[in-house]
Amino acid sequence: MRRQSTFVGFLLIGALTVVFLSPATGVAKDEIVLGRIAAFASISPLITILEGQFFMGTARTGQDLFSLDLPYDDTEQPRRNVWLDRFEIDRDEVSLGEFLRWLQRQQRPTPTEIRKLIDHMTTVHAVPPETLAHWPALYVTWAEASDFCRTQGKRLPTEAEWEKAARGEKGNLFPWGHQPPTPGLAMFGQYHVHEIPIVASVELGEEGRSPYGLHHMAGNAAEWVDDWFGIDYYATMPDRNPRGAGQGRYKVVRGGSWKSAPPLLRTATRSGASPHQRAATIGFRCAKSIR
Repeated sequence: MRRQSTFVGFLLIGALTVVFLSPATGVAKDEIVLGRIAAFASISPLITILEGQFFMGTARTGQDLFSLDLPYDDTEQPRRNVWLDRFEIDRDEVSLGEFLRWLQRQQRPTPTEIRKLIDHMTTVHAVPPETLAHWPALYVTWAEASDFCRTQGKRLPTEAEWEKAARGEKGNLFPWGHQPPTPGLAMFGQYHVHEIPIVASVELGEEGRSPYGLHHMAGNAAEWVDDWFGIDYYATMPDRNPRGAGQGRYKVVRGGSWKSAPPLLRTATRSGASPHQRAATIGFRCAKSIR
């Protein structure tokens, strides 16, 4: 997929302007494909994260300038000892099949970016619906991710919940520990000129799982969380169940994606995006409070 010629790009542009109708049903061909992908949807199991403290963020230290232990930027400082109540979180990222099925049940239109991606992958690369169904849901806005979780009786995780689920109580540098990322541990460092995702099935990723058994907490799809991005929030956040800045311009995105360099895969690295943004690199997973 990474060595497609320029001609493929013109094929993509042309293919996206064509709508085919099934002679038998009169249903648009792309709607049939969307339905087939949704039919293969699978639901992620929930993982329970017990109440207790963990280290959130990174301490300022004098490491080598090129060390992965070095803070990515000042927004992940100071390191805090944070208490979280017990909660549940999806083991897997929300899949494309799950998201399409939700859109259909909610009678919402499928975003143009997702339609274009699916059309390209099925017509140019002949990727079958059952494979696409297990890709992470991408090109999802923060509001759509939040609505999806809410209709499942869940919600987006807080930034603190996400980080604890990714690194455990001992402050892992990466979900799997302190070993630098390799292709067997995470899907990262990829590139494609047409923004065609190079991703793995959401159910895979056992080798790089977090201390609690979650998949793809580093790489594959970066993930929306509930919080607004606060540049200096770590200096002022409460010690119990922090929920992020009260307002802001960007929502927090965590975990790095299939395009990211290793520093962005660190469990403490923070980034943000406009809540209205649709990106080939951003997906999500859901969480749930336990009363």
